[in-house]
Amino acid sequence: MKNNFFRGKLLVLFIVLILGIQSIMTAQDLESQIDKVLETKFERNGPGVVFLATKNGKIIYNKALGFSNLELEVPMEVENVFEIGSMTKQFTAVSILILIEEGKLNLNDDITKFIPDYPTNGHRITIHHLLTHTSGIKDFTKVKGLNAIAQNNMEPREIIDFFKNEPMDFAPGSEFKYNNSGYVLLGYIIEKVSEMSYEDFVEQRIFKKAGMSSSRYASHSEVIPKRASGYHKREDFINTRHISFSIPYASGALMSTVADMLIWQEAIKNHVLLNKETTQMAFTNYTLNNGEPIHYGYGWHIKELDIKLSYEHGGSIFGFKSMGVYLPQADIYVIGLSNCDCNSPTEVTREIAKLVLNND
Repeated sequence: MKNNFFRGKLLVLFIVLILGIQSIMTAQDLESQIDKVLETKFERNGPGVVFLATKNGKIIYNKALGFSNLELEVPMEVENVFEIGSMTKQFTAVSILILIEEGKLNLNDDITKFIPDYPTNGHRITIHHLLTHTSGIKDFTKVKGLNAIAQNNMEPREIIDFFKNEPMDFAPGSEFKYNNSGYVLLGYIIEKVSEMSYEDFVEQRIFKKAGMSSSRYASHSEVIPKRASGYHKREDFINTRHISFSIPYASGALMSTVADMLIWQEAIKNHVLLNKETTQMAFTNYTLNNGEPIHYGYGWHIKELDIKLSYEHGGSIFGFKSMGVYLPQADIYVIGLSNCDCNSPTEVTREIAKLVLNND
């Protein structure tokens, strides 16, 4: 009887040991697969990247490759701070939803409620239209004369005045066309309603509340610990062009790290900033007036990856590119940040997400 008992315990221990070894081998195999993907795409002696992958909120991969500063040959580290470009739109959208949840805004509010002199050309343009890139307002990055003001420190209203008289591309709600102007307008509306600057609102209501201590509104003049330098490539790598962060503003002027972006993703998932119902508004696949889906919510693209629902968004600003993918059904999150606008992490981020999904 005792022998059978001990034999049973040994068998259980043996099974646990085998499963543990298999789990370690699977993790090591996944790590080597991701390493291989990165090494075939990014140079070790060029500008760098940082990638982080998680499953159920737990980090399963977090590595840096290349240099954060080419001139000083400083190796990239996972803690480096990057400009995240249009991933800023997620924070702007959530800021709007915070104000909606507080009863200070309505998705159907006409933008002239906040900017009475905005020329809508007889159309009704709502906050919903701005959030979903269906407003028809001309994207200011396509407006002639942008280069002449790119280095100027401008107030949000000055940026709006720069593009507001441009002809509209289409009637609101009739088409989807990715549009930075809409998110500049949203930033200004946040300021009007909250009586705080956009920078202060995001800092106080999102970064501090979520615990994102390395995230911030970008600055060229301030000393930012662990800041990665940005690069562009012609024949060789060159330092990126200077642009005033007052230009991208609420459409693309934030900085962060992969660790902070994970905190952001977990805060969204766990309803730290918004309740469940309001959060779902951000991840609804909205439609045009004719019922055609646009595959965009509020600040996130709504797509599929290997037949799995995918919430994703990238960012591009002079010298930097970013990409984040979240698979809600599998609770997989992958974020990639690059300090060269020549090295897009978009496809690699998706590929890593597939690897994690298929190793599940």
